[in-house]
Amino acid sequence: MVCPYCNANDDKVIDSRASEGGKVIRRRRQCLKCKKRFTTYERVEELTRLTVIKRDGSRVPFSRDNILRGIQAACGKRPIPEADRQRAVDEIEEEVYRIYEREVPSHEIGQLVCDKLRDLDEVAYIRFASEHRRFSDLGEVEKEVRELKSRVKDAKEQARLF
Repeated sequence: MVCPYCNANDDKVIDSRASEGGKVIRRRRQCLKCKKRFTTYERVEELTRLTVIKRDGSRVPFSRDNILRGIQAACGKRPIPEADRQRAVDEIEEEVYRIYEREVPSHEIGQLVCDKLRDLDEVAYIRFASEHRRFSDLGEVEKEVRELKSRVKDAKEQARLF
């Protein structure tokens, strides 16, 4: 740290302690040149705010609440524990922040939600996918259900082999 008194860049830490509920580290320092003491504060850098690019080209801040609302709507009254729903949101949010730095297309978030719901509950998956993929007729829904059934059958077959 640069000394606020003499601008020397040589100091030592005398004392460190947590403040603001452990979110900040307060450090007492002493300049080795002028011997004066000063205080510095260390904070965790806020996560970079992600921007979601909507289908119409508009941009909105990323919100995990929007993901949760979508999952809650898809799950409706299905027997899916709230903890599983929250875990899905946590995993999706973590993956979005891991893959994207500044902007994320909304359809990518929708695909991540589809992937989680497919494993969580087939009915909730179909409900969400019908909105996300904008099925235009019953034929598209039937095709998705057939693919889902064959996927489940393949997974059960693989589990039986091991």
